[in-house]
Amino acid sequence: MPRMSGADALVSLLVREGVKVVFGLPGVQIMDAVDAIYRDKSIRWISTRHEQTAAYMAYGYAMTTGKIATAMVLPGPGALNATAAIGTAYAASAPVLLISGQIESQYLGFHRGVLHELDEQIDIFRYLTKYCGRAKRAEDIPDILCQALRQLKTGRPRPAEIEVPYDLWSKQGEMTFTSTERYAPIPPEPEEIKRAAAMLGNARHPMILAGRGAVKAGVSKEITQLAEQLKAPVVMTPEGQGLIPREHPFYGGNFTLWLNPIFKETDIVLVIGSRLRASGNTQLNLKPEQKVIQIDCDTGELGRNHRTELGISADAGLTLTAIIQALGNKTASQWREAEITSLRNGLKKRLEKAAPLQMSIIDSIHKVLGDEGIIVPDVTNIGYWSDIAYPVNRIYSYVDSSYFATLGFAFPTALGAKIGNPDKPVVAICGDGGFPYASAELATAVQEKISVIVLLFTDNAYGTVSGIQRRQFGGRYMGNKLHNPDYVKFAEAFGAMGMRVQKHDELGKKLSEALKVNRPTIIEIPVPQLDTPWDTLLKE
Repeated sequence: MPRMSGADALVSLLVREGVKVVFGLPGVQIMDAVDAIYRDKSIRWISTRHEQTAAYMAYGYAMTTGKIATAMVLPGPGALNATAAIGTAYAASAPVLLISGQIESQYLGFHRGVLHELDEQIDIFRYLTKYCGRAKRAEDIPDILCQALRQLKTGRPRPAEIEVPYDLWSKQGEMTFTSTERYAPIPPEPEEIKRAAAMLGNARHPMILAGRGAVKAGVSKEITQLAEQLKAPVVMTPEGQGLIPREHPFYGGNFTLWLNPIFKETDIVLVIGSRLRASGNTQLNLKPEQKVIQIDCDTGELGRNHRTELGISADAGLTLTAIIQALGNKTASQWREAEITSLRNGLKKRLEKAAPLQMSIIDSIHKVLGDEGIIVPDVTNIGYWSDIAYPVNRIYSYVDSSYFATLGFAFPTALGAKIGNPDKPVVAICGDGGFPYASAELATAVQEKISVIVLLFTDNAYGTVSGIQRRQFGGRYMGNKLHNPDYVKFAEAFGAMGMRVQKHDELGKKLSEALKVNRPTIIEIPVPQLDTPWDTLLKE
């Protein structure tokens, strides 16, 4: 057992686990850990202007690499500032590790008003994480970190938080580094496989619905094989896009607020790693005769949002492999490739008719970025339409905020995505309501040479709020108007590039120019106030 300080033990473990970067704000209760990172030289430290953005950068890194990402903050206000991002990571099942300082161990529980004191801070994170732990001795630091890392790797990869009192960082101790290997995956029950194979094999119009859980499980190959074997279209949630190529004949497209016409035609839905959550004002409504098989490693998700005929709580890879073997060549599917193509193309035409400007913008972005680009759409109108219409052909290349729908998350998330993918173009789609949340991080982007491009759509309003007030409250507007700076000058003041699009058909050209500059760039795109997808499509 090596003898070392608590701070050195933490850094040694992070290095052993392959952590390459830590996002954070240095301060008194974590300075020993920051110094240990400096002395080790193996990990890059990136200081941010706010703890929330530090955690969002970690979120972007994790969501686009599939690796554990780390943020470090002070206790009390610092930890509380990070909660929105940790909540987003929890909603999206992202492996984010938050390391928080804590007040001196001798003062815990006495409510003496010590600097940054927040009594039982750990209780707040119990509702936002898969695991949280606090060190009581220096020797506990590697123990709680190993437990956190193991939980981050096992099953549903939700975030973890550990807390270390200020005085324990510098204390020496005999440190034990235990295994952080993930727990063995849970296999399905043979009877469940037999029943699933029978239901799928007898279906006339089977379909596969894949979500974020399928991405994290790494089952793209198995989903494609099963789709070909069953002759079943694959529809994906925004978080599951890229699991099957768009060129594949059984590519069924995006779930599109559950309005994808494939849902109407199917007689059985095989759900892999999706909680079937409501989206906007819509939810999945199937007829009683339409059956649902749900596979999820989280037992609590089975049947949570929709009835299921068969729920399988097991590892997705083991389950799909077993179903494929049990099926053999049996399928009663009547799907024809031409029929799937027709339904998919019909949905696209419906979107183009309902929202010609938004679809034109999305098309312009994709034509420039291609399949290698990474898109991070904020909670903004073009972001909503991107969730249901942006063509994604590669996993880990499209990052939303899941059901947390956190306004302002996109820009810092995109910065973290770029750190994790330095050779890929990364674009944040922002509105003028969300971008200012983290706009100070433009300084971080310039300082750290993080060449993210922000497509900033401005309508001088909280557009969704304006729409609600117009439709539901008789046009009684309050709190919806925004005063914006000149964002070209704003960008230039930080040393970034600023551009403005005068006509929407210029967007592709401006985006191409920004990619060549290889600097942090804001492209401002004025737009009229636009309807959301759920208002536009449901109104039809």
